[in-house]
Amino acid sequence: MVVLSRRSLFTVAGAAVGGGILSGCTGVAGSGGSGGGDGGGGASGTVSYAFWGNTVREENYRTAFEDMAEEVSDIQLEIEFADYNAYRERMTTQMAARNVADIFWVPSPDVLTYHANDLFRQVDDIDSLDLSDFDDSDIESFKLSGEFNTMPFGVHIPVLRYNRTFAEEDGVEIPDQWSWDELAEFCLDYSDNNPHDRRALSYRADHDLSLQNWLRQHGEQLWTEEGGLGFTAETMIAWIEWWERLREAGATTSISEQDGVEPSWEDIGDITLLHFGNANHVIDDAAMFPDLEFSLMHPPVASDAVAGYQFLYTPRMGLYSGVSDDVVEPAGHVLSYVINSIDLLREVGFTMGTPINPRVAEEYREFATPLEVEMIDLGEENRSADRTPFYESPPGSSEWRVTLRRVLEGIIDGSTTIPAGVDQMMSEVTDSLERAS
Repeated sequence: MVVLSRRSLFTVAGAAVGGGILSGCTGVAGSGGSGGGDGGGGASGTVSYAFWGNTVREENYRTAFEDMAEEVSDIQLEIEFADYNAYRERMTTQMAARNVADIFWVPSPDVLTYHANDLFRQVDDIDSLDLSDFDDSDIESFKLSGEFNTMPFGVHIPVLRYNRTFAEEDGVEIPDQWSWDELAEFCLDYSDNNPHDRRALSYRADHDLSLQNWLRQHGEQLWTEEGGLGFTAETMIAWIEWWERLREAGATTSISEQDGVEPSWEDIGDITLLHFGNANHVIDDAAMFPDLEFSLMHPPVASDAVAGYQFLYTPRMGLYSGVSDDVVEPAGHVLSYVINSIDLLREVGFTMGTPINPRVAEEYREFATPLEVEMIDLGEENRSADRTPFYESPPGSSEWRVTLRRVLEGIIDGSTTIPAGVDQMMSEVTDSLERAS
């Protein structure tokens, strides 16, 4: 098969959408490999696999799939790859044409949109999908509207990242846990007294998992189970006020320093002590500054945080509802390998989160870097906690982050107030949800 480079994929994507764009084709094992299972079980066929990322992720997955091909050669894997935004655009076009890859990664804003468009095939009847490492509560948590029709393959959690190198140079002690008020006071003090003109914190009022952590601590959520807004204006106003207090005092990076409301890590990674984000983002971010040492901790906890606020976000793989019957069994082996194989994880790393498989997470400790160990530990603490349900983004919500960032820009430049901006956001997102329903 023709092997397309990432550059040529983008060149032909417009003309070839819906036609199964291939950036590579390789033999692939089923669920074999270290700790991986049965190695294919006699299934054979061609399975297309679509995912997104940067060139490093593409290269790592390509290498991992080539390694799998050395074990089992009777399942051919056709790879479709693009960066995140191009991937979402292509999926929208392929959905309309009903010509989607057999297995595809599901962007977090689109999970229930794809579900509403009947894009997912159930996976609980696939004999070749090895779920032996998961208990009943795991399986129940994987379901959408009571249906087991996507397969999570990683775990994302919100974290507060800190620069160990800067903390040592500046003579500050990072506690095991902050409250939100304690963190705010620390940031204000640090910004006034550190000797290197560093910022205590990057401005991250737009960060989705951190916002959801705040809402859940206050007994609310971003979305309801029915697909509506799950938060009050009061709680959202308090979130933005927390950030604005620090930004106006100079305790966070300015919007110009970080090149927008959503910070550019390349611009602020070497001038900030603290940074809110997903745990998995530290892998790529730390690589940008190899001379600096980073560490992770749980986000602040409100003094009156409600029980069960901890959560896991699990990126998902979907099996296309239009997949042919003869592809189902080999596709099950591919799904199994992705979730059960130590070999694959050692190649692709934690950029899509820590392993969804608890056995794999524990066995991976033998190979893990110190940062990866921290990711595993924090994820396991959230996983073992009693957690209230977490609801995926409903149809019509895919642009809510764009709306929030636009509102934050208006608040920062003074063109709107925080209450008016929150009202605007809630109204726009509600209108979008109602149109989609």
